[in-house]
Amino acid sequence: MSTTAERPTASAVRPLSAVRAADAADVGGKAAHLGELIAAGFPVPDGFVLPAEAYRAAMDAAGVRASLAAGHDEARAAPPDRLPELCAALADQVRTAGMPPALEEHVRAAWDGLGRPVVAVRSSAVGEDGAQASFAGMNASFTTVRTADELVRRVVDCWASLFGERVVAYRAARGYAGEPAIAVVVQTMVAARCAGVAFTADPRTGERDVVLIEAARGQGEVVVGGTVEPDTYEVAADGLRLRSMRVGVQSHEVVRGPDGTDVSVPLDPERGAAPVLSPDGIVEVAALARRVEEHYGRPQDIEWAHDGERLWLVQARPITTGLDGGSGTGGPAEVLLRGLPATPGRVAGPVRVLHSPDQGAALQPGEVLAAPLTNPDWLPTLRRAAAIVTDTGGATCHAAIAARELGVPCVVGTRRATVVLTDGRMVTVDGSTGEVLDGDRTAGAAGATVATRATAPPAVRATPAAPPEVAAGEIAALGTEVHVNLALPEAAERVAARADVDGVGLLRAEFLLTAALGGVHPRELVARGEQEQFVDRVAASVGTIAAAFAPRPVLYRTTDLRSNEFRGLTGGERHEPPESNPMIGYRGAYRYLREPEVFALELRALARVRQRSPNLQVMLPFVRTRWELEACLELVDASPLGRQRGLQRWLTAEVPSVVFRLPEYIACGIDGVSIGSNDLTQLMLGVDRDSERCAEVYDEGDAAVVDAVERIIATARRHGVPSSLCGQAPTRRPQFAEVLVRAGIDAVSVDPHAVDAVRAAIGRAERRVLLDAALGRTAQR
Repeated sequence: MSTTAERPTASAVRPLSAVRAADAADVGGKAAHLGELIAAGFPVPDGFVLPAEAYRAAMDAAGVRASLAAGHDEARAAPPDRLPELCAALADQVRTAGMPPALEEHVRAAWDGLGRPVVAVRSSAVGEDGAQASFAGMNASFTTVRTADELVRRVVDCWASLFGERVVAYRAARGYAGEPAIAVVVQTMVAARCAGVAFTADPRTGERDVVLIEAARGQGEVVVGGTVEPDTYEVAADGLRLRSMRVGVQSHEVVRGPDGTDVSVPLDPERGAAPVLSPDGIVEVAALARRVEEHYGRPQDIEWAHDGERLWLVQARPITTGLDGGSGTGGPAEVLLRGLPATPGRVAGPVRVLHSPDQGAALQPGEVLAAPLTNPDWLPTLRRAAAIVTDTGGATCHAAIAARELGVPCVVGTRRATVVLTDGRMVTVDGSTGEVLDGDRTAGAAGATVATRATAPPAVRATPAAPPEVAAGEIAALGTEVHVNLALPEAAERVAARADVDGVGLLRAEFLLTAALGGVHPRELVARGEQEQFVDRVAASVGTIAAAFAPRPVLYRTTDLRSNEFRGLTGGERHEPPESNPMIGYRGAYRYLREPEVFALELRALARVRQRSPNLQVMLPFVRTRWELEACLELVDASPLGRQRGLQRWLTAEVPSVVFRLPEYIACGIDGVSIGSNDLTQLMLGVDRDSERCAEVYDEGDAAVVDAVERIIATARRHGVPSSLCGQAPTRRPQFAEVLVRAGIDAVSVDPHAVDAVRAAIGRAERRVLLDAALGRTAQR
């Protein structure tokens, strides 16, 4: 490796039209493909590339190239807890080094030569987008770059992304040991009216005689990023005949605004539900994809965009799912396991089988966790998992709830995950279908809630991202509020930034408390005399969330400890009784009366938070009887929290007795009722909600459950208190939203990833209710 400073020359910046496949070792796969396609006459937007040598020369000029190479070797071998620190230091070195003046001059001149357009700046890593591996989406990319100064900064940011945690972990997993380098592509952006992706073989099944197209309105980032449900078209390769079409429902589009920046524009329901492409447009995209495949002689994954006048080819890469060999050869992907879909998304990664949380340090970034089950003590490990697969559990078990909170795909109740899967085996977890597939099957995944294209460490989540922020006035107004369920403070700021979220309808104490206490059982801290540490830590975590959402309401559901989940915490075996049926055992409000010291500490922590954030309110879980409720309210009133003005005391309606006793509970001083549909369903139907064997019996749409929900809402309305629902029913069953709207519910609280879909379902339901009222129709359930 050279250590002498080399002055970058004009050859360090090369027009895309001048590079070919043979240049891939220095310009990266992305740039090489684009250059080949331009030379072959494809409609590719113009641009230029800074080869990997430009990066090397820049680091040489700054005298840090050798240090970066050595630091990369250290990071590849580092344990997970040191990787973030090492990678951040390497990226800082690159940014400090920056771009030499001579190279900056050539970059500015190249941009001037393009006519100073709005450009995209994308990494083109050496080794990226090859037939055997894809780094797609792992290094930094930037769209809507409008000035020369910003262009220079973004190129350096792409260089720095070479040392991102996910990239270093991926290189280590693939065995890439050499000095890393990166090229950067600068390309004129298409002001897309619609955009998407196309595959010249079905990446889900390996079928070769089909072109699979995904399309959305506006810029294509909403398809690749999974922020909308795109249209999906299947076109027969022979004759380009449309075989099937599924029209997605799109809430918004991203378009170029008057000042050149991207803006999110809400779509009215009629346009959002209409097909993106006409029949002729579908054939045009399919024909372009087939031409690219014919040029390269193998199946291709392309990105396309249409500006209203012309169809553009934005990117092309070979499909990397093993269509020409391996488990997916010539047929469908092998399904290794089937379970219950718990958290949507599709991601691939090597497996790590763990049997207990104390083995968690073995999980490496980007790995798929396979475990018998999880409980709160697993949370530090779950934070690092790219996906989660468990032997046992149902759609509302700990693993499912934690995965939805963390934003990782999850499949539960597979029964044999820890037996069938082995360490290091590459699998794809599809949390939308409940399947675990052999190999990397993430290229495409049309029809899934979201799809990622690369084996991604935890920093690349396969969950739908929140749509770009829009001003409050641009959000469709609803009569029914939409709140979110939360537990982890680190998610608060991101979710609170959404103007379409009206508050936190369920702040789960169990997850927050165990994380704040470092996996130590609360009663163990009391036994150690560490009560003040308990109050300090819980107040800090709750305070983060309450402050982020202020002045919007935050409903904190006090800890609903269940013995089976909390025996695994440090000290848990000394404090948790063995129970044969903990779902209906020692939990909820009854527990506070037998262990008032823990409840008192929790109330002290909440009182401290409310001094700064009076939007925080308290909610009591799993109340079975009136005398329990009265006794718990006495404890609240006697605490520092109960003496604060404006405190609302809510009740979680999870037990069927609430249906009959709610008027008495309201008379006791309850200010609101939140229906916990998960527990209410299991107790109305007598089925363990975590049982994978009885999963088909667990049905929130059962008439008995619906009747109980409607009765609770009606009682609340008669007595003038607000009602909400904080379970999975509206997420799992969009039609459930209409049940709630017609019953007159005030708010619905769902996991953050489901906000868009539930808001859309509520909007449709409210419009139907108004239409029925206007026409004098009676709704049929």
